[in-house]
Amino acid sequence: MISTGNATLSDQLNTHETSESAVAMFDEHGAVVAWTQAAERLVGHSAGDVVGHSAALVLPLSEEAPTISAFVEQCRAQNGWSGTTPVRHRDGRMLNINLRISMLWGQDGTVRWLMSVTDIGTLSKEAMNGSVRESLLTRAPIGIVVRDPQLRCIWVNDTMERLDGISRDERLGRLYTDARPDVKAEAIETVMRQVLQSGTTKVHQYRKSPPTSPRQEHTMAASFFCLQDADGEALGVCTINVDVTESRRALERLAILSEASTRLGSTLDVMQTSQELADLAVPLLADYAVVDLEQSVPFGEGPPVRIGPMDGRLPAFRRAGLASIHQGVPESPWVRGEPVPVTPASPVTGVLRTGRSHLEAILDTAPGTWIDEDPARAQKIREHSMHSLMVVPIRARRGLLGVALFVRTEDPVPFQEFDLLLAEELVSRAAMSMDNARRYAREHNAALALQRNLLPRRLRGGAAVEAASRYLPADMDHGVGGDWFDVIPLSGARVALVVGDVVGHGINAAATMGRLRTAVHTLADMELPPDELLTHLDDTVQRLAEEDADAPDQTATVVGATCIYAVYDPVTRKCTMARAGHPPPAIIDPQGRITFPDLPTGTPLGTGMGVPFEAVELELPEGSLLALYTDGLIETRDHDIDVGIQRLGTALAQPDRSLDDLCTRAMETIPGQAPCDDVTLLLVRTRSISPAHVASWTLPSDETAVHSARDMAACQLAEWGLEGLEDATKLIVSELVTNAVRHGTGLIGLRLIQHQVLTCEVFDTNVGSPLLRRARTIDENGRGLFLVAQLSRRWGTRSVSGGKVVWAEEDLASAPSHARALGTPPAREEQPACVSN
Repeated sequence: MISTGNATLSDQLNTHETSESAVAMFDEHGAVVAWTQAAERLVGHSAGDVVGHSAALVLPLSEEAPTISAFVEQCRAQNGWSGTTPVRHRDGRMLNINLRISMLWGQDGTVRWLMSVTDIGTLSKEAMNGSVRESLLTRAPIGIVVRDPQLRCIWVNDTMERLDGISRDERLGRLYTDARPDVKAEAIETVMRQVLQSGTTKVHQYRKSPPTSPRQEHTMAASFFCLQDADGEALGVCTINVDVTESRRALERLAILSEASTRLGSTLDVMQTSQELADLAVPLLADYAVVDLEQSVPFGEGPPVRIGPMDGRLPAFRRAGLASIHQGVPESPWVRGEPVPVTPASPVTGVLRTGRSHLEAILDTAPGTWIDEDPARAQKIREHSMHSLMVVPIRARRGLLGVALFVRTEDPVPFQEFDLLLAEELVSRAAMSMDNARRYAREHNAALALQRNLLPRRLRGGAAVEAASRYLPADMDHGVGGDWFDVIPLSGARVALVVGDVVGHGINAAATMGRLRTAVHTLADMELPPDELLTHLDDTVQRLAEEDADAPDQTATVVGATCIYAVYDPVTRKCTMARAGHPPPAIIDPQGRITFPDLPTGTPLGTGMGVPFEAVELELPEGSLLALYTDGLIETRDHDIDVGIQRLGTALAQPDRSLDDLCTRAMETIPGQAPCDDVTLLLVRTRSISPAHVASWTLPSDETAVHSARDMAACQLAEWGLEGLEDATKLIVSELVTNAVRHGTGLIGLRLIQHQVLTCEVFDTNVGSPLLRRARTIDENGRGLFLVAQLSRRWGTRSVSGGKVVWAEEDLASAPSHARALGTPPAREEQPACVSN
């Protein structure tokens, strides 16, 4: 690099001959007067073939200008010509070239014409980024100077004066060092002499201050061509100068955006990221920018838009981001969140089909173009003088999330290839953030749906308990974890209380939790006592671990859990509980005294140690608080577990408060903002059923028991004001007591409980469970349990000490019509309806 104060010249920036671009000169009569080696490589004709002959060989003659002289006059009238035209190569093939003709002035007002030719059919993307070639293609202003072999200026165009401030008269007939004597000028003349000697084309960049802005340094690019006569001898050197300051600035902006794009995706919100993309583009790249996403993308639903033929069905888009240099973004017919139509002929459709960006440097707003397919859009385009457009696909993996549109309105310079490169880089960075946000939204929605289905939506404590809960997963992003809790209604107005904790966090732990919660529900319906239920649940966890280990495509995971299971009976106010490696429950009596009962710890579920679980029975005063929780509530990295238990006890030692208040107080004891483990709290306040709502009798195991049971049940229902249930209840009692008489050996117990439903329970000493079966038409017996099932809302059996209890529940309403129609048949014999264990 040669440095001259504030000017820097690169004498080896890009030293090679180019085959994509070439220049030639012709006079006012249309005869070629100078040729170049690059032109020969481009069209195959040597200087001897062309110089002195008509330029019609490479000039686009038309009906308006059918002759070369007419074309020259047309160029003079228009001060030049530019466009694309087919040209025949010497070997006969056709080339698609971009042709630009510039007027040059000589001494005494004489005129020459410079043709700059570029083969756009074979132009590589790297060549497109060449500063001079890009200017030739995009019609940007170029300064041209032609010098003789002694480097005296003999031809120049008007643009050159605007670039360096040297007038035509000051330049013509003089050396470059005469017009601008400095080290930079001498270095440039050295390059010119090299071009004259070698006949090659060279490209250099240098910095200078334009006359209109002496304090602003501009970057200039100059291409030097050796002009040859018919014999191939050097006639002089042609210099094409371009102000590439904007191009250089684009590279600088790209570096800035590479850093600024780290701000994209500051949140896992697709709409927010889209707005950030639009805000970054304006005014740095465009005057107006919008981001339109496929309508399901913001919600994480559905796959990305497939790249390829649309088959007549265009995807629906929604405006996700927009920005403008004008307040309020008046250029947009649609606000954020509104659907945006896509028309068949629009550039957006082409981008969806090809997956490639679209650059429309000069936006054609004439009537009849694709713009008029949407009147609202057409009005805005013309009203705000939108003249240049880029459409860039927002790609994610193998599909499209949407498109970003960049528009210039007040900036008069059309978008160029380097602008598109910048836009694509910016969009690609935003696309990564959008795709991450989309995937997060999809997973988050799936996690929330999983949570809604795995955890109870409401707690039903019935007549037994009032319940409240809190759940705080360690995986705050997805909102699910491995903890679970439940309040499960059982027969006899009892409830089961359960809290469990699966090893791990997040989706996998939640999935395992869901399987265990289902298993607990199934085992609870079997009316198993707590210790037996945990034994069966332990087997389930071990089986799940074996299944996961056998799956070849499954990542090895640790399957284990802790659990506490309790059954509370509001009639006796007794609570039976057992735990499997879980923290002990907290019990707060009505006076606020807190205890942590000495409950056998048990081994965690899934360990396979085979140690039996032990249950403990406690009698709780009415209004007692029972807190079941996971270790995340009392255990932290910085504090001992005893400290957590003490904090929990202090928070709960105010039983007169509401359960929701107590839950909130307990959760506030967790130190820090985010828990290191899932946190679950199930808090219940016990109730009791008044003895006046419970009636029980002991009956002999003989035929008189059935009649007595029916009469006592009817009398009790009348006392409770439930005469409407008399017929159905008498029939249920009759069938259950009859079976107890036939299949039991000892005393029979009968109990009626009035709570939210009417429960009828019959105890007998036979441990076999009755089975509901379908009786044949010719069978005289076997229909008793079928009638019980039809007359009750649900029925079942549970094992108790010394035998079993068969129970049935009825809604507290009038007896159903079919029960009255059945009447009250006499007790009858039936085939055994039980199977011994």
